[in-house]
Parts: sequence; structure tokens; C-alpha cells
Amino acid sequence: MTETTATPNPVRERKVNLHVLGPVLALVALILLGAFLNSNFLSYGNVTNVLARSAFIGIIAVGMTFVITAGGIDLSVGSMAAFVAGVMILAMNALIPVLGIGVPLVLAGMAVALVTGLAAGLLNGFLISKVGIEAFIVTLGSMGIYRSLTTWLADGGTLSLDYAARSFYRPVYYDGLLGISWPILVFALVAILGELTMRHTPFGRYCAALGANEQVARYSAVKVDRIRMGTYVLLGMLVGLATIMYVPRLGSASGSTGVLWELEAIAAVIIGGTVLKGGSGRVWGTVTGVLILSLIDNILNLASIVSPYLNGAIQGVIVILAVVLQRGRKSAD
Repeated sequence: MTETTATPNPVRERKVNLHVLGPVLALVALILLGAFLNSNFLSYGNVTNVLARSAFIGIIAVGMTFVITAGGIDLSVGSMAAFVAGVMILAMNALIPVLGIGVPLVLAGMAVALVTGLAAGLLNGFLISKVGIEAFIVTLGSMGIYRSLTTWLADGGTLSLDYAARSFYRPVYYDGLLGISWPILVFALVAILGELTMRHTPFGRYCAALGANEQVARYSAVKVDRIRMGTYVLLGMLVGLATIMYVPRLGSASGSTGVLWELEAIAAVIIGGTVLKGGSGRVWGTVTGVLILSLIDNILNLASIVSPYLNGAIQGVIVILAVVLQRGRKSAD
């Protein structure tokens, strides 16, 4: 009797994970399409303009990645940015007689923006983690509150930074280093630090554990409430940082500032591969998602394919499709 022994095949079939590579392939396809449709698409001016405009949403989206990875959501970031910008402008105008026009005034305005963003994020995080109110309800309510407060501070109009102060502050948006504007550099730095934090620190791992299964995270000695609150505080601070980059661009704020920013930030996170229900997050994917949305907007404007007023509708469709693809992937798994 001959005994046959099965020999395992050392060669394993490797499958390409389209869920991971999909956003990158989409980005490459958009770059090729844009170059085909318009010869100015890859020009230095257009590329830097797209990157600078996407920096605001990108900075916020990095913070949103941590919130969503931990199983949360924040619908208030656009309204929060408007409120932070309004408070920053009022503070800088009020401090001009004391500090004069110069670096101390700009630094004071930046500090006000960061503290205001931190406080707004802390309030959201406290109501969600300590009081136990659903994140959707808290941030939906604060979205209306911040937007209304901004309109009230502006008395229904626009809050404008003093002309001399604005002229001194403008280089924060329009200047840079080695031909790269400061918003792009700050966005790149935030993205790198965000990816390192998500992948190589306990905070990032705890966010993923919390989003995957809160009860298991509690049993594993994860300080759930502290981590959840930390994600909203981080997001609030990044909203403040994005506002610091945004205010010198226009030098004003109103009730319409930051409209649909929350949609763009969430869309970028979901397109980048972060699971909407939490448990898995990719900061580098979020950066790719931000660039995809910015390029779609830019291509539509350059090619005049559809009205720019429909950009929000297109982004909404992209969000829905991204979530559908996530659900289809889970069903296949």
C-alpha cells in the first residue's frame, strides 16, 4: 500500500487589494484625464492652486479620519471653521490698538483660533463621551449653533479683518518656502504626523480598537471616553489650524464661510478607504481622497463639463458610491 503525501504549494496566489489601491488608481486616472482635456492642467500655477485650495479641507479631513476611525462623526466642522474665523478676526481687530500691526498680532490671532477650535472640539467630545449623546445629534446641533453665532457676530453681514492687518497677514497664505505655499507645507506636515500617529502610536491603535468594538476595547483597558474625546479635540484644533491658513486668503468671514466643508472632509475620508462605521483608518488614503475631490472640481471647472454649482451634488454622489462599495466589499468578504 502506497501512502500519498500532499505537498503544499509554496507559491501563493496574491490578489490585488483594490480597496487599498483603488483611490490611488482613481487619482492617477484623474490626472491623465485632466491632462488630456486641458493643456494647462499640469501647469505649475494650476497644480499649486489646486493643492493650496485643498489644504484647508485636507487638514480638517486628517482630524476627521481619527474621529471616524474611532466610530464617530462630526457634521459641524464647516460651521466651526466659520465661527473660529469670526472670533479670530474680531480678536485681531480688537488687539490692534494694543499690539499694533505686526508679528505679535498675527501670533495672537493664531493662538485665538487654535484655542477656539480646541474648545469647540472639547465641547463636542464632552457631550458625546461624557454625557452620552449620539455624535450625529451633538454635531448636527452644534453645526446650527456655530453657523448662527457667526451670523450673529457679523450682524447678518461679513466680518472683515482690518486692511493693514490683512495686508501683513496675507503672506501666510500666498507666500511659502522654495516656491511651495505655506498651506501646502502645513497640510503635508499634518498628513505625515497624522499617518505616523495612526500607525505607530497607542492613540491610533486605540482609535481603531474603539471603532471596531467598544466593549472589547473597554475590556482591554482602553480608556474609551478619553480616546473618543481626544479625537474631537484633535479635530477641533485642526479646524483652528485650517482657519489660520484660510483667513489671510480672503480676510473675512460670514455665515456662509465653510459651507459643505463637512461633506468634503467626510467624503475624502470615505473615498480614502476609512470604514464609515469605524475600526480602520488610513490617513494617507484621506490625503488621496482630498486630492481626488479637488481634481474633480478643477477638471469640471477647466473643461466646463457641468456647472460649478453642481459640485456639491457630485461630491454627495461620490460619498454614497464610496459607502456602497464598502458595503459590497464587506458582503464579499
